[in-house]
Amino acid sequence: MTTHDKPLIGITCDLVEDQIRVRRTYMRAVSACGGIPVPLTPLPGSGAEILGKIHGLVLTGGDDPDTRTFGEEVHPEATLIDPDRQTFEIELLDHLLADDPNRPILGICLGMQLLGLHAGGRLDQHLPDTLETAEDHWNGTLHTVEGPVFKGRVYSHHRQALADPGSLEVVATAPDGVVEAVRCPSRAHVEGVQWHPERTEDPAVGLEVFARLVEAARNRA
Repeated sequence: MTTHDKPLIGITCDLVEDQIRVRRTYMRAVSACGGIPVPLTPLPGSGAEILGKIHGLVLTGGDDPDTRTFGEEVHPEATLIDPDRQTFEIELLDHLLADDPNRPILGICLGMQLLGLHAGGRLDQHLPDTLETAEDHWNGTLHTVEGPVFKGRVYSHHRQALADPGSLEVVATAPDGVVEAVRCPSRAHVEGVQWHPERTEDPAVGLEVFARLVEAARNRA
């Protein structure tokens, strides 16, 4: 496979203390699956131009979304992502929904939550308030997920989760019922996973998650 055959996969970056950051594990996973990773600077207003240059999109993990954008107050324990990042990523989702709904998207952890909110869903904003097993999803804990699309043991690090997936379809859950993976039934390849596949050793729920995205993007390219 030549470089010209490899799809360009945009990877959203975080904004922390006025620095642009992204884990190399995302880059390595996309590259290992045959894509070319392209870090995306979170500049609101640039989404449409950026989307014209990439074949697929990864919405990466991070802190918590500002739910006020979606009509719900923020939980006092939430740690919000930079507002420019959220504006930029919602802008990407808006453009794709309106102009290219079948462009492949993978949402990871925070990215899956944004997919769900964008699809009309709702978050459980603080799992320790509602779930006895909340610690099973925190600080890199390994736990199983199972469903019609994904099954395996995953690396987990989150305090929030989708309570309602909106128009998305749930395709994997944890043993305690937490929604672990979603997809859009009306679009070609729009998937979200609550775990971190870039840090998951089980290939079926690790690299394979990226391989699915890269293959879908290659077909589109």
